[in-house]
Amino acid sequence: MTRITAPPSPPPSPPLSPPLPSPTTSTSTSTSTSLVPSSSLPLSNAKRSKRSFLEWVPLASHPVFASLRDSHPSLDFNPGSGGRLAAWDAVMSRLYLWDPTIRGIHSLPVRLQDSEDGSEPWDQVSVEAAVPSETLVPSVQITHEVHQISVNKDGSALLIAGSDKLTVISIFDKTSTNGETVICRAVPVATQILLGQDKGMRVLQASWHPFSRTHFGFLTSDAVFRLFDLSSNLERPEQEFYLQQVPSGRGLSAVLLCPVAFSYGGHYLWETFSIFFLFSDGSIYILCPVVPFGSLYTQKRIKEIYDEVRSFESEASNTNAIRTSRLALSWLEETFPEMLSEVLDVHGLSLCRACAYAPLDASLILQGPLCKISHDQGTDVLKGRAVSFLYTSAGKDSILVTAFNTSLLYIQALADEIHPQWATDAGPRLSLDANHNIKGVAMICESSPQNTNGPGQTPPLIELAVVDLELSDPDQKQQGAVLSIFPDPVVGERFYCVHSGGADAVTLNFLPFSNVDVELASAKPPPSVQPVLKIDNKGLYGFAAIADSFGGSHIIGVTHKYECIVIEMKRWKETVTLNWGEIGEAGSVDMTSGVMTSVSKDLLAGPKPVVLNSSGSLKMMNPESIEGRSTLHHYMKIFRENYVEYAHKVSIELKQRTGYLKSLIEEQNKRVNAVKKLLETVETKEDQIQERIECACSSHADLEKRLNKLRSLPLVHKKPLSKAERDFRGQLDRFVGVELDALHSAIEALSARMKRYNSSHASSVSPRRTALKGRTHASESQVSLLKSSLGKLSSINEENTQKLKLLEQHFASLEM
Repeated sequence: MTRITAPPSPPPSPPLSPPLPSPTTSTSTSTSTSLVPSSSLPLSNAKRSKRSFLEWVPLASHPVFASLRDSHPSLDFNPGSGGRLAAWDAVMSRLYLWDPTIRGIHSLPVRLQDSEDGSEPWDQVSVEAAVPSETLVPSVQITHEVHQISVNKDGSALLIAGSDKLTVISIFDKTSTNGETVICRAVPVATQILLGQDKGMRVLQASWHPFSRTHFGFLTSDAVFRLFDLSSNLERPEQEFYLQQVPSGRGLSAVLLCPVAFSYGGHYLWETFSIFFLFSDGSIYILCPVVPFGSLYTQKRIKEIYDEVRSFESEASNTNAIRTSRLALSWLEETFPEMLSEVLDVHGLSLCRACAYAPLDASLILQGPLCKISHDQGTDVLKGRAVSFLYTSAGKDSILVTAFNTSLLYIQALADEIHPQWATDAGPRLSLDANHNIKGVAMICESSPQNTNGPGQTPPLIELAVVDLELSDPDQKQQGAVLSIFPDPVVGERFYCVHSGGADAVTLNFLPFSNVDVELASAKPPPSVQPVLKIDNKGLYGFAAIADSFGGSHIIGVTHKYECIVIEMKRWKETVTLNWGEIGEAGSVDMTSGVMTSVSKDLLAGPKPVVLNSSGSLKMMNPESIEGRSTLHHYMKIFRENYVEYAHKVSIELKQRTGYLKSLIEEQNKRVNAVKKLLETVETKEDQIQERIECACSSHADLEKRLNKLRSLPLVHKKPLSKAERDFRGQLDRFVGVELDALHSAIEALSARMKRYNSSHASSVSPRRTALKGRTHASESQVSLLKSSLGKLSSINEENTQKLKLLEQHFASLEM
């Protein structure tokens, strides 16, 4: 077979086309609230020619790893990262690695090609990296602890996630360059939500959306899933989903049942718009449909979903199913109005852009918990706490893998198709812009277990297998193992589990819908678990699975001492095991492995039988003759070759097997002793735990009593003022402050005039009255009229004062 060989020194290839702009990006959006790279393409060839000549070396011997070992990064090593401090960009063929010393990222251009110098076999593919490589330093200093880095769909942005901070780096938006060190624009995201480590809000998982280059979602410890659009706003999420789970009756409260991980769906019907959530008790929930505003989907896929919903509506007999189908049709028509007309054509594919839409009277239902179809009733009880989750598709099967802190893997498959579910009794909260377009959606998604017997309901799960990784470290067993799951980019039936002891490859040998020749029975073949990387309980700093152009896959692992390991995986069930022994000095690695894992197939098959001549010439032959002796010597030689040499091989095998069994027994005895110590520790701490439980119960009872007393207070039942009451109170305040003062001033002026009049009237009775004959005075009737007017004004003033006092008392009681 002829294999095409890669060119000797090709530059990293740019994306096929520049990414399409998001429809939510407008010219009025300021740069402080959006992250839009000034250029979505790498540097031109003219700029790259000014750099030094690129030399291609094996990835495992790249100088970056030697520099990292020399910088003594052991204090910054985070064993809880689970190998997520490395990211692979398949579009640009680059490997990104977080450097805790410089608080930056190393960008390594990688190429995969056949070895032409004959140093490797013809069927081996060499993984090489370019020297020198770039170092991306963010423009904003990253002070928080980094748990994960990931690259977006087109390789233009990197997400750096910690437990309480998120930072996005625009790779191609370079502010300055100093040799191979490039300072890229970086901005923190969701600073108003993630206030810091002391505030209690933690990021459980963050991941880019597979159908958008600017959207990423993250799950926080307050059971809220948020979807951000970096081209629109960096502080306010585009979509928020408040996950409200109903307790499943396992003796746990709603506080203990919290989400721990999520995974986006695949490419099959409604799974395209689905998000799978994993809760701490191992239950799985589905949220559908969730689509980023402005993301692109193929028109053929949208039409397929639309036709499937229409056919389901015509065949459904249940009113709830018909109502759900109509809501789904309206959602598809409003979200993808151009699905029936070919508008966008990118690389010969008709694409549809998702519009911003949400039903005004319906919120999504958190479907679940998904029930299980199992022949073994004992597997329904899940042990431990769920820590990691993976969704992958293989053929016609949708596979869900759940990892627990007890080193158990539960592998399940969806038994039916996913259909969207809405709750029509609670509408979402919408955020609109000046043109009355939707720019944000917030929903409260409550769980409601559905009946799986009817059509269109929540699909059940088929239990495929339970895999016990049997981690040998007792400390990890006691504290809970950190497990990370990565899919294989080539073989859908295979995934990798990274833990404290290294990495294992799990291959599924049975799928309920893809393997039609295998029946659903207890005799189904179990999955094969093959350790591909063994490390002495230190864990991996980074892990990545990549695919080459020849149909194979490679895994890249970076140890805690920054030793790089590259392993080529076989295309199907055959795997390669690499025992990474005790690491001493930098670069010195013991690759020997003297442990026999299985007996040779030739020995198990037994010696080859001796085939005698079927003719009767042997019976007629004289054993004393020359011919008889030669024939006897011939058969004795065959007997020696077949039986004596076989016995010698068996003896050697048994001797070697004895040492292996002895080491195995010693390892088992160590595990038994460790378990005994753990049991003794638990027994000694049992009394203390019981006392703490009793104290907690008494504190809980005291808190309940205090809450009952607080509920009896009068202020608990007081309601706040409505908008109309607040407006009326404002009018009364203005009346008190302005009109009442004017009324008081008028009364004072009239009182002064009354006093002057009384004084002038008293002086008019004097003897001088006769002298002033030409001056006229007010009559008695006018005086009495003026007195009556003053009396009326005084009574009106008193009534107004009494009314004001009554109103003030009423509002004071309402405020209490």
